[in-house]
Amino acid sequence: MLLDGKKLLITGVLTDDSIAFAVAKVAQENGAEILLTNVGRGVRLTEKVARKLPTPSDVMQMDVNNSDDVAAVASEVMDRWGRLDGVLHSIGFAPQDALGGNFLTAPWESVAVAFQTSAYSLKGLSVGLLEPLKIAGADGGASVVSLTFDGRFAWPIYDWMGVAKAGLESITRYLARDLGEHAIRVNTVSAGPIRTLAGKSIPGFDTISGAWSQRAPLTWSLTDATPVGQMCCFLMSDWASMTTGELIHVDGGYHALGADFKPREE
Repeated sequence: MLLDGKKLLITGVLTDDSIAFAVAKVAQENGAEILLTNVGRGVRLTEKVARKLPTPSDVMQMDVNNSDDVAAVASEVMDRWGRLDGVLHSIGFAPQDALGGNFLTAPWESVAVAFQTSAYSLKGLSVGLLEPLKIAGADGGASVVSLTFDGRFAWPIYDWMGVAKAGLESITRYLARDLGEHAIRVNTVSAGPIRTLAGKSIPGFDTISGAWSQRAPLTWSLTDATPVGQMCCFLMSDWASMTTGELIHVDGGYHALGADFKPREE
């Protein structure tokens, strides 16, 4: 199987419609052993939804902005597995006053929260887990994968989260540069819109998602994150051993078109 024997840490599983849940499910179906994390009250929700996986998984508390939490997870990984073959960074947050058309009025305090949690945390998580990642890197390679929403463009209503995602994509390239010597690959996946709990919490989500099925050359489902999960798992597999610093789109081809595609006949 694609991930047979791999040990993976997956953040951000909150509901069974989340992209992180799709990654966890595909990973287990392909032979991986996983550990999940969430923060605060989200831990109990993750514990509940983890029972829906092919194999129920343990869940740890981890605030990605708290270095002590990250260190505790790294210690548990070392005690449990002695290595870490892959980690999924599925973490993002912006206060409501930094979204929904508030780009010009958002205060720095809200922008700082969005950037730290949604972008800088990729560096913090990667460095915090460096010891077990380096061990896997020396034994065939390790992989860090994050989730983005194409930060090359200014999207309606996405505002400072869009800026944070652009930062995440840049951080991906710098981490790929600096962690490559340890055979640790760092990539990010730009997913099309999925009606997850996080997605629906963005004011005006339908403004972005509404036209996707008409413009994307391939049929795009707003409710099935499986294709995104499959790409993330591919990037954490040995088949992606020479791929790093990449932004890979899983969006039905929407990103490739410079103008609206002709409407698909019903």
